[in-house]
Amino acid sequence: MSVKYPIGNKIYLRCLQLEDVGERYYFWLNDPEINQYLETRFLLQSKDVIADFVKSKQGSTNEILWAICEKETNRHVGNIKLGPMNWYHRFADISLFLGEKDCWFKGYSTESISLVVDFAFNTLNLHKVKAGAYSPNLGSIRSFEKNGFNHEGLLKKHFYSNGYYVDCVMLGLTREDYERSS
Repeated sequence: MSVKYPIGNKIYLRCLQLEDVGERYYFWLNDPEINQYLETRFLLQSKDVIADFVKSKQGSTNEILWAICEKETNRHVGNIKLGPMNWYHRFADISLFLGEKDCWFKGYSTESISLVVDFAFNTLNLHKVKAGAYSPNLGSIRSFEKNGFNHEGLLKKHFYSNGYYVDCVMLGLTREDYERSS
């Protein structure tokens, strides 16, 4: 049986593999500009730590970790994760990052979110997907908004970032809103 991965116009998603844990991935998680809105920035990111993280997601029924790849080059440019999933209430979180800076502002995040949202509702039959973002991370917030996510809340002075406390913007999309906009 062949696995069908989500495919968009510019990118496709595939399961993240241990072979993806190389110099580039290590660089991404240790670059202060790339990791400024990632919680992983607080921990030492060695290749072993990254590999352990990838292994912990393989075969999970609660989280799916995909590599974001350019269609034209097959280059791994970032990651997107769906989960943890709450199977009782049928919701899950979406989190992502683009590690290759030359891929920023090209719509890759927006397209990745779109593919994961479609998978969440049409394959997993979830009721809702949600995300949180540091308030200065306008690109990420905008990518979720472009996919129909609504602002559902604001956690004041929630994250410590670049010497200041910043708000956490809570975003969500229900199946009903998704179907209404499709």
